[in-house]
Amino acid sequence: MSKRNSQEAKRAARERLKIERERQARKDKIRRQAVVGGSVLAILAVAGGIGFAVANMDDGGSDKSWADAADKKLVKPANAAGKDGTIVLIGDEGAKKTIDVYEDMRCPACANFEQALGETVKKGAEDGKYKLQIHLGSIIDGNFGGDGSKNAASALGAALDVSTEAFSEYHSLLYSAEHHPPENEDKFADNDYLLKVAENVDALKDNKEFEAAVEKGTYDKWALEMIDSFNEAGVQGTPTVRIDGKDVEVSALPAELEKLGVK
Repeated sequence: MSKRNSQEAKRAARERLKIERERQARKDKIRRQAVVGGSVLAILAVAGGIGFAVANMDDGGSDKSWADAADKKLVKPANAAGKDGTIVLIGDEGAKKTIDVYEDMRCPACANFEQALGETVKKGAEDGKYKLQIHLGSIIDGNFGGDGSKNAASALGAALDVSTEAFSEYHSLLYSAEHHPPENEDKFADNDYLLKVAENVDALKDNKEFEAAVEKGTYDKWALEMIDSFNEAGVQGTPTVRIDGKDVEVSALPAELEKLGVK
């Protein structure tokens, strides 16, 4: 691909990201209104003695019990970073500048972000311009039901245990146009699907320890702890990007990266 075509593709991806964020904001507003309306209906039903029950708000997308996962022994990936081991670090931990990226693996806006800027952001960290810290949440599991956000985070923990490079490549593939499902399709709850995507990563292909960790949910509790840490960060939506603790609009990120020496 020529440089000009590459730049045009990135511009198109950034435009898709902008449109998707606006669409997601509208959907979140509608969803909040629906929750309020549902709460009113529930109150009226109880008051009228109807015995109305609200069920299946988050009925899960797989046979895995995430309540049981919370009781498992905590196993952290060998390459996990941060005080509590709930951060994925790319680059030099001693770098003066820090970029934090908060994502949800089922988030379509995050997929557009990664397709447009993910490679650039990771390369800047690898080149020593700053350290990149990736945080994963499960907002869409809560909004749509299902387990895909949590389950993908656990599988990425298994990849991180292999190496940071394996995590980075696998993370990019899961967000790729080829492999990222629509947010209302909980495909990441399916371990077979996650393992199929992983076959495209040399370090993970035919890696029996990695496969066993995904199938057994070895890093399920670690994923839950990372999600708890994400929730404590005060993030209102995904993707959220912070440079040295300050939120930066995704549309402004290319200019900010240029200031940090990333072209």
